[in-house]
Amino acid sequence: MQEQNYAKHAMFVPMFHMVLFGIIALSLIGSFVNLWQSRGNHERLYSASLIAAISVALVLLFFFTRSFALGVQDRAIRAEENLRHFALTGKRLDPRLTIKQIVGLRFASDAEFVDLARKAAETGMPQDAIKKSVKSWRADYDRV
Repeated sequence: MQEQNYAKHAMFVPMFHMVLFGIIALSLIGSFVNLWQSRGNHERLYSASLIAAISVALVLLFFFTRSFALGVQDRAIRAEENLRHFALTGKRLDPRLTIKQIVGLRFASDAEFVDLARKAAETGMPQDAIKKSVKSWRADYDRV
């Protein structure tokens, strides 16, 4: 597996992000073209409407499956980083930290994690700035 760093840490799955999305997008466009062409033909209109509805459902399914998985992953990351902070300091993470900030902190090594978490909470650092501040990158190969 390729070594992770700030420049190469985003998860990209070509078969999902390009191929599947492309097929769904083309299906959606084709279904609406079919629906438009069927508007005067009542025999075709019902099936064209069903195909268009299924295509819309596929688009929603594509986006919701990704967002639901990321939501669960964010909860797991929050719990893991809270435990890591507790193990290192005996205290829970600062409640001012947002989930986005905590997700950014997961890449920090133990040596810099506590100070970076404190700085992020005090200054309101955005996720991207937190990731850029990490000196010793801690890879995360288990993300969705």
